[in-house]
Amino acid sequence: MAVSSLSLNCVSISTTLSNKFNVAYSNELTRPTGVSCSRETTSNEEKNCCKRRLLLLGAGLLTARLLPASPLLAEGIPKNYEAFVDKIDGYSYYYPSDWTDFDYIGHDSAFKDRYLQLQNVRVRFIPTDKKDIHDLGPMEEVVDNLARRVYAAPNQVADILDMQERTIDGKNYYFFEYILTSPNFSSASFASIAIANGRYYTMIVGANERRWKRFRNRLKVVADSFKVLDI
Repeated sequence: MAVSSLSLNCVSISTTLSNKFNVAYSNELTRPTGVSCSRETTSNEEKNCCKRRLLLLGAGLLTARLLPASPLLAEGIPKNYEAFVDKIDGYSYYYPSDWTDFDYIGHDSAFKDRYLQLQNVRVRFIPTDKKDIHDLGPMEEVVDNLARRVYAAPNQVADILDMQERTIDGKNYYFFEYILTSPNFSSASFASIAIANGRYYTMIVGANERRWKRFRNRLKVVADSFKVLDI
Protein backbone atom coordinates (compact mmCIF):
# COMPACT_ATOMS: atom_id res chain seq x y z
CA MET A 1 0.00 0.00 0.00
CA ALA A 2 1.53 3.30 -1.10
CA VAL A 3 0.31 6.37 0.78
CA SER A 4 0.88 9.71 -0.86
CA SER A 5 -0.14 12.37 1.63
CA LEU A 6 1.52 15.40 3.16
CA SER A 7 1.88 13.85 6.59
CA LEU A 8 3.81 10.84 5.28
CA ASN A 9 6.27 13.11 3.46
CA CYS A 10 7.45 14.94 6.58
CA VAL A 11 10.64 12.91 7.00
CA SER A 12 11.66 13.22 3.37
CA ILE A 13 10.81 16.93 3.35
CA SER A 14 12.91 17.52 6.44
CA THR A 15 15.88 15.65 4.98
CA THR A 16 15.65 17.41 1.64
CA LEU A 17 15.20 20.78 3.25
CA SER A 18 18.20 20.22 5.49
CA ASN A 19 20.38 19.26 2.54
CA LYS A 20 19.21 22.19 0.43
CA PHE A 21 19.58 24.55 3.35
CA ASN A 22 23.20 23.45 3.88
CA VAL A 23 24.00 23.87 0.20
CA ALA A 24 22.31 27.26 0.09
CA TYR A 25 24.14 28.30 3.24
CA SER A 26 27.48 27.27 1.75
CA ASN A 27 26.73 29.11 -1.50
CA GLU A 28 25.56 32.18 0.35
CA LEU A 29 28.82 32.36 2.30
CA THR A 30 31.05 31.93 -0.76
CA ARG A 31 29.12 34.02 -3.30
CA PRO A 32 30.49 37.57 -3.85
CA THR A 33 27.88 40.08 -2.74
CA GLY A 34 27.70 43.67 -1.67
CA VAL A 35 27.57 42.41 1.93
CA SER A 36 30.45 40.18 2.97
CA CYS A 37 29.85 37.38 5.47
CA SER A 38 33.53 36.75 6.11
CA ARG A 39 34.80 36.54 9.69
CA GLU A 40 37.16 39.48 9.23
CA THR A 41 34.82 42.08 7.73
CA THR A 42 31.23 41.25 8.65
CA SER A 43 29.57 43.07 11.50
CA ASN A 44 27.07 41.41 13.83
CA GLU A 45 24.26 43.23 12.07
CA GLU A 46 25.37 41.92 8.67
CA LYS A 47 25.67 38.39 10.05
CA ASN A 48 22.09 38.62 11.30
CA CYS A 49 21.03 39.83 7.87
CA CYS A 50 22.64 36.79 6.25
CA LYS A 51 20.93 34.46 8.68
CA ARG A 52 17.53 36.02 8.02
CA ARG A 53 18.01 35.65 4.27
CA LEU A 54 18.90 31.97 4.68
CA LEU A 55 15.92 31.33 6.95
CA LEU A 56 13.62 32.86 4.36
CA LEU A 57 15.24 30.70 1.70
CA GLY A 58 14.64 27.60 3.81
CA ALA A 59 11.03 28.56 4.43
CA GLY A 60 10.54 29.06 0.71
CA LEU A 61 11.90 25.60 -0.06
CA LEU A 62 9.60 24.02 2.53
CA THR A 63 6.57 25.87 1.20
CA ALA A 64 7.35 24.72 -2.33
CA ARG A 65 7.57 21.09 -1.23
CA LEU A 66 4.24 21.33 0.60
CA LEU A 67 2.29 22.56 -2.41
CA PRO A 68 -0.29 20.02 -3.69
CA ALA A 69 1.38 17.37 -5.81
CA SER A 70 -1.71 15.96 -7.52
CA PRO A 71 -4.84 17.26 -9.27
CA LEU A 72 -6.96 15.70 -6.53
CA LEU A 73 -5.21 17.70 -3.81
CA ALA A 74 -5.20 20.82 -5.97
CA GLU A 75 -9.00 20.76 -6.16
CA GLY A 76 -9.19 21.40 -2.43
CA ILE A 77 -9.92 18.73 0.15
CA PRO A 78 -13.34 19.09 1.83
CA LYS A 79 -13.29 20.28 5.43
CA ASN A 80 -12.76 17.45 7.94
CA TYR A 81 -11.48 15.06 5.27
CA GLU A 82 -8.04 13.84 4.23
CA ALA A 83 -6.86 12.72 0.80
CA PHE A 84 -5.48 9.26 0.12
CA VAL A 85 -3.56 9.20 -3.17
CA ASP A 86 -1.91 5.99 -4.32
CA LYS A 87 0.04 6.91 -7.43
CA ILE A 88 1.70 3.49 -7.57
CA ASP A 89 -1.53 1.49 -7.69
CA GLY A 90 -3.52 4.17 -9.47
CA TYR A 91 -6.40 5.46 -7.37
CA SER A 92 -7.40 8.16 -4.88
CA TYR A 93 -10.22 9.16 -2.55
CA TYR A 94 -11.10 11.25 0.51
CA TYR A 95 -11.76 9.86 3.98
CA PRO A 96 -12.85 11.55 7.25
CA SER A 97 -9.86 13.07 9.02
CA ASP A 98 -10.77 11.42 12.34
CA TRP A 99 -10.63 7.93 10.81
CA THR A 100 -7.60 5.67 11.11
CA ASP A 101 -6.06 3.20 8.66
CA PHE A 102 -6.27 -0.53 9.29
CA ASP A 103 -5.55 -3.84 7.59
CA TYR A 104 -8.59 -5.28 5.81
CA ILE A 105 -7.87 -8.73 4.41
CA GLY A 106 -7.59 -8.77 0.64
CA HIS A 107 -7.70 -4.99 0.30
CA ASP A 108 -5.02 -2.51 -0.72
CA SER A 109 -6.14 0.30 1.60
CA ALA A 110 -8.75 0.80 4.31
CA PHE A 111 -9.77 3.41 6.89
CA LYS A 112 -12.31 3.15 9.70
CA ASP A 113 -13.98 5.29 12.33
CA ARG A 114 -12.00 5.15 15.56
CA TYR A 115 -15.09 4.37 17.63
CA LEU A 116 -17.66 3.02 15.17
CA GLN A 117 -15.50 0.49 13.39
CA LEU A 118 -18.30 -0.76 11.16
CA GLN A 119 -18.09 2.63 9.45
CA ASN A 120 -15.22 2.20 7.04
CA VAL A 121 -13.93 2.49 3.51
CA ARG A 122 -11.82 -0.10 1.73
CA VAL A 123 -10.37 -0.44 -1.76
CA ARG A 124 -9.17 -3.52 -3.56
CA PHE A 125 -8.22 -4.43 -7.11
CA ILE A 126 -7.61 -7.59 -9.13
CA PRO A 127 -6.00 -8.10 -12.55
CA THR A 128 -8.29 -8.14 -15.57
CA ASP A 129 -8.04 -8.25 -19.34
CA LYS A 130 -11.09 -6.01 -19.60
CA LYS A 131 -10.59 -2.42 -20.75
CA ASP A 132 -13.73 -0.81 -19.38
CA ILE A 133 -16.61 -1.65 -17.03
CA HIS A 134 -18.91 -1.87 -20.07
CA ASP A 135 -16.97 -5.03 -20.94
CA LEU A 136 -18.46 -6.61 -17.79
CA GLY A 137 -22.00 -6.22 -19.10
CA PRO A 138 -24.99 -3.89 -18.62
CA MET A 139 -24.96 -1.95 -15.36
CA GLU A 140 -28.19 -3.54 -14.06
CA GLU A 141 -26.87 -7.07 -14.51
CA VAL A 142 -23.41 -6.30 -13.10
CA VAL A 143 -24.72 -4.49 -10.01
CA ASP A 144 -27.37 -7.12 -9.29
CA ASN A 145 -24.79 -9.91 -9.48
CA LEU A 146 -22.32 -8.07 -7.23
CA ALA A 147 -24.83 -7.12 -4.55
CA ARG A 148 -26.71 -10.41 -4.40
CA ARG A 149 -24.05 -12.99 -5.18
CA VAL A 150 -20.64 -11.45 -4.44
CA TYR A 151 -21.08 -9.01 -1.55
CA ALA A 152 -23.94 -10.80 0.24
CA ALA A 153 -23.23 -13.76 2.51
CA PRO A 154 -25.42 -16.88 2.12
CA ASN A 155 -27.66 -15.75 5.01
CA GLN A 156 -28.02 -12.17 3.76
CA VAL A 157 -30.62 -10.57 1.52
CA ALA A 158 -29.49 -7.71 -0.72
CA ASP A 159 -31.64 -4.69 -1.54
CA ILE A 160 -30.30 -2.31 -4.18
CA LEU A 161 -31.44 1.24 -3.44
CA ASP A 162 -29.85 3.10 -6.34
CA MET A 163 -27.40 2.65 -9.21
CA GLN A 164 -25.73 5.11 -11.55
CA GLU A 165 -23.18 5.14 -14.33
CA ARG A 166 -20.61 7.92 -14.06
CA THR A 167 -17.81 9.19 -16.26
CA ILE A 168 -14.92 11.03 -14.59
CA ASP A 169 -11.88 12.20 -16.57
CA GLY A 170 -12.80 9.85 -19.39
CA LYS A 171 -13.09 6.78 -17.13
CA ASN A 172 -16.40 4.98 -16.53
CA TYR A 173 -17.73 3.83 -13.16
CA TYR A 174 -20.72 1.88 -11.89
CA PHE A 175 -21.86 3.41 -8.61
CA PHE A 176 -24.58 1.91 -6.39
CA GLU A 177 -26.10 1.92 -2.92
CA TYR A 178 -27.34 -1.27 -1.27
CA ILE A 179 -28.38 -2.87 2.03
CA LEU A 180 -27.45 -6.36 3.23
CA THR A 181 -29.87 -7.83 5.78
CA SER A 182 -29.25 -10.94 7.87
CA PRO A 183 -31.33 -12.33 10.76
CA ASN A 184 -29.23 -10.49 13.36
CA PHE A 185 -27.58 -7.62 11.53
CA SER A 186 -27.97 -5.21 8.62
CA SER A 187 -25.44 -2.98 6.90
CA ALA A 188 -25.72 -0.29 4.24
CA SER A 189 -23.02 0.62 1.74
CA PHE A 190 -21.98 2.56 -1.31
CA ALA A 191 -19.92 0.75 -3.91
CA SER A 192 -18.01 2.07 -6.89
CA ILE A 193 -16.27 -0.06 -9.50
CA ALA A 194 -14.01 0.87 -12.41
CA ILE A 195 -11.50 -0.70 -14.76
CA ALA A 196 -8.17 0.90 -15.62
CA ASN A 197 -4.48 0.00 -15.79
CA GLY A 198 -5.34 -3.66 -16.41
CA ARG A 199 -7.08 -3.76 -13.01
CA TYR A 200 -10.63 -4.10 -11.76
CA TYR A 201 -11.00 -1.63 -8.85
CA THR A 202 -13.67 -1.80 -6.15
CA MET A 203 -14.37 0.74 -3.41
CA ILE A 204 -16.93 0.06 -0.67
CA VAL A 205 -17.98 2.57 2.00
CA GLY A 206 -20.26 1.12 4.64
CA ALA A 207 -21.89 1.43 8.05
CA ASN A 208 -24.40 -0.22 10.35
CA GLU A 209 -27.81 0.29 8.77
CA ARG A 210 -29.20 1.79 11.99
CA ARG A 211 -26.70 4.65 11.63
CA TRP A 212 -26.97 4.96 7.86
CA LYS A 213 -29.43 7.86 7.75
CA ARG A 214 -27.31 9.83 10.20
CA PHE A 215 -23.96 9.28 8.48
CA ARG A 216 -25.01 8.65 4.89
CA ASN A 217 -24.12 12.12 3.54
CA ARG A 218 -20.72 12.04 5.22
CA LEU A 219 -19.97 8.62 3.73
CA LYS A 220 -21.24 9.65 0.31
CA VAL A 221 -18.47 12.27 0.14
CA VAL A 222 -15.99 9.40 0.42
CA ALA A 223 -17.77 7.27 -2.18
CA ASP A 224 -18.14 10.15 -4.64
CA SER A 225 -14.45 11.05 -4.37
CA PHE A 226 -13.13 7.72 -5.64
CA LYS A 227 -11.04 8.05 -8.82
CA VAL A 228 -8.78 5.73 -10.74
CA LEU A 229 -5.54 7.28 -11.98
CA ASP A 230 -3.28 6.52 -14.91
CA ILE A 231 -0.10 4.66 -13.96
